[in-house]
Amino acid sequence: MPPLIGRRRLLKYAAAGLSMAAVPGAALAQTAVQRPLRQTVPDEFSVRAPVSIDVNARPLQSFDTRDRSRVRFGELEFRSGLILTSRFRGFGGLSGLRLDPKGERFIAISDKGGWFTGRIVYKGREMTGLDDVEASPVLGPDGKPITSRGWYDTEALALDGSLVYVGLERVHQILRFDFAKGFTHAHGELIQLPLGVRKLPSNKGIEALVVVPKGLPLAGTLIAISERGLDAQGNITAFLIGRTLGLFSVRRSDNFDISDAVLLPSGGLLLLERKFSWLGGVGIRIRRIALASIAPGAVIDGPVIFEADLGSEIDNLEGIDAHVTPEGETILTLISDDNFSMIQRNLLLQFALVE
Repeated sequence: MPPLIGRRRLLKYAAAGLSMAAVPGAALAQTAVQRPLRQTVPDEFSVRAPVSIDVNARPLQSFDTRDRSRVRFGELEFRSGLILTSRFRGFGGLSGLRLDPKGERFIAISDKGGWFTGRIVYKGREMTGLDDVEASPVLGPDGKPITSRGWYDTEALALDGSLVYVGLERVHQILRFDFAKGFTHAHGELIQLPLGVRKLPSNKGIEALVVVPKGLPLAGTLIAISERGLDAQGNITAFLIGRTLGLFSVRRSDNFDISDAVLLPSGGLLLLERKFSWLGGVGIRIRRIALASIAPGAVIDGPVIFEADLGSEIDNLEGIDAHVTPEGETILTLISDDNFSMIQRNLLLQFALVE
């Protein structure tokens, strides 16, 4: 997706008159996320083995910049947020995130072909920082970084036990990694895709991946949703890959595109969506979809449970995951892609889902 304009910078330019954007999957993350070998930190992904990096975290005091006492937003309750920075030049562009069942250890993907793994540090129920963070390049079938063949835009991430699926938006491919064979040093394997995937727009391809676990409708199926590949009716194209095969659509409304998706323990699918315009700025929302409504040929839709604009601490939010606390609360974790821009931010946000 083209870079979005940071909220404060956008307002500055406008003033100047200038023109200027315990989830089933999460429960599997613990199998995939292990601590790799540490090495001296390079400037970028110049070596194949994982390297240790430092990530600084500055807390957000509130989510609503207009009313700092407000914590309820639709069906979500704000818990905490962090602004993440690092001296490691490869840090940023965070487009996908998966957590372990405790919401602590994570694996993230950068849209420039990099893995990031580590641990979220908490004080009580609030995030305070990241620890044990390590970076490594995503390796292709030949064992070389995928960037060596011009593959970037690693936008989507899904887990299935030790298997990790990564969507490459511009080249319309999905790589499968077995993290039991070397963790982030594992080589990606191209999987067979429906012909319709190749016809998606070059910068609006696969943006969300979800593997459906046993015991739910479509079990064993990989759900792949495009950012804005539109069908004849103007709805967003999506695919069922694996045990169930087929094409379905997500009803598009109010100019929102798909950023990511996550499957809740109850079987509900949450879609993270965003929009951008020069006049309206950035908008973010989350829709709830019944998993049972997804089938070949279906057009799915569902209610909006969360929406935010530039009056809130948002940026280019591209990743969502969830976990369940020992108290039974469902916590949603969102992450933003700063597009490696000086005027955007890497945000890590957490909300409780109020059922």
